[in-house]
Amino acid sequence: MQFIPYMCDFGGKCREAFDFYAKALGGEVVGRMTYGESPMCDQMPPDSKNLVMHSCLMVGDAVIMGADGPPPESAGTDSTTINISVDTVEEAERAWAAMIEGGDIKMPLQETFWALRWGMFTDRYGKPWMINCLRPSEDCPTPGKAA
Repeated sequence: MQFIPYMCDFGGKCREAFDFYAKALGGEVVGRMTYGESPMCDQMPPDSKNLVMHSCLMVGDAVIMGADGPPPESAGTDSTTINISVDTVEEAERAWAAMIEGGDIKMPLQETFWALRWGMFTDRYGKPWMINCLRPSEDCPTPGKAA
């Protein structure tokens, strides 16, 4: 089983957002379709044909997906939060520095009782994120790694 966060309502900027995330996080957009390219094209408003119906970003084994809608949409109305879990303080700080560009820091990246580094921010597209570099613990192993 795999949990994949899905972010919607980018106000027509899903393509730009996913390209930014790919660059900032060192990933690749592996799939993208617009409403105009979809089988639903004739059922969509004419001004939505260039909006992203589905986008898929892979960073290592992790996946996030997103869309510009469905039309009509209102940007920034969802409450999806993406947690980026990393293995090292250096990776937490690198991802933080890249992702907060143009964003708004809610909780600064810092050491906490559960993490070597943790912080919260809203990116320049209005989407909420967390970066988490957990402390090693037998009680809460990192997914994909032995406890």
